Amino acid sequence: MEPGDRSGGRYLTAREAAEELGVSVRTLYAYVSRGLVRSEAAGGGRRGRRYRAEDVRRLRERKEHRRDPARAAEGALDWGMPVLESGISLIADGRLYYRGRDAVALSGERSLEQVAQLIWTGSMAPGDRAAVPGLFRAAARSVAGCPRLPLGGARPVLDELGLALQAAASRDPAAYDLRPAAVVRTGARILRLLVGAATGEQDAGETAARALQRRWVPRDEGAAEILDRALVLCADHELNVSSFTARCVASAGATPYAAVVAGLAALGGVRHGGGTERVEAFLAEVEAAGDPREVVASRLRRGEAVPGFGHRLYPEGDPRAAALLAALAEGYPGSEALGLAEGAAEAAGALVGERPNVDFALAVLARVLGLPPGGALALFALGRAVGWVGHAIEQYASGAPIRPRARYVGEPPPRPESGPSPARSG
Repeated sequence: MEPGDRSGGRYLTAREAAEELGVSVRTLYAYVSRGLVRSEAAGGGRRGRRYRAEDVRRLRERKEHRRDPARAAEGALDWGMPVLESGISLIADGRLYYRGRDAVALSGERSLEQVAQLIWTGSMAPGDRAAVPGLFRAAARSVAGCPRLPLGGARPVLDELGLALQAAASRDPAAYDLRPAAVVRTGARILRLLVGAATGEQDAGETAARALQRRWVPRDEGAAEILDRALVLCADHELNVSSFTARCVASAGATPYAAVVAGLAALGGVRHGGGTERVEAFLAEVEAAGDPREVVASRLRRGEAVPGFGHRLYPEGDPRAAALLAALAEGYPGSEALGLAEGAAEAAGALVGERPNVDFALAVLARVLGLPPGGALALFALGRAVGWVGHAIEQYASGAPIRPRARYVGEPPPRPESGPSPARSG
């Protein structure tokens, strides 16, 4: 008998994998020999092997697609088979890549502006991390007179950012030029506007991360580097709900401003970027109780989720979160906020079997650096705006609207009444 899986759903036994695929165990072994399903020793001093759940799921989806294309298309909208081609980001083998380059490595070497140029054009601006590419210096000059809406007001942070964009869009007729080079220039203006909205000021000579640090953490110049890491790691993540939303809006021929505003609206949902606020509430609960294990256990007893842990695309752990938390541990080793978060992560790992995701890491970063309210979500939005513009560029180039069909399951229409047959002339 195969040993059971205690890895939080990342592995299956041979019997479980075969049942999920609807095949015999012998056929499963054939799939393994052909490299379709990865397996490894079960460990723990027991004999037997375990099988990667993500490989089994991917193989099952391929089989379902061949057997029932209509149902497979329906399932593709829920973490299923790919539905659109994109050359921006790839998630493979537990890693994230931007145009073939490891996102974690980029976050340690390049600024958000340099990565934006890579995502939008396919090439990276030369120069060190602190250098602002000319494209963004020109954009900063062009938006210098736009209104600033610093964080901390009565409105939610994403509302503030969206209002700033909508106010600027009406004064930017060049945004209606949807050719790739023109959209790149518009994208640079949008990013600068968002940074200005988040900080209440603009400096053409600074990167986004340096502008945020100077406004949010003025006494800690070293915070700029870790803010830049967070921005880069949030820049894109394949066809997540906000990127797909932005892409749908772009497919209608709307301007990049409209696409980014739509992305902001989707990002604010509690099942997307709004998850950072749930993590912040969880960490506040842990801080008040003083016992992270009991807080996690209480949530489990109440049937509540533990926010900030696990990601379906990263069974072995979210590399973005791991990179950010490691950078925080290196830069702020004595931080009480970091110690609290590490205790919460240890408790969740022991009781739930999941590792921190990027929502958790952003919330921890905000607590460690003392960012203003909404700072974690603002970082997410500023970084992800780069990806939204990149997806808009791709979608404009396709020239086609995104228009899936629905499988109707409502009440059928009445059948037309049959009348007398028309008389035929002799």
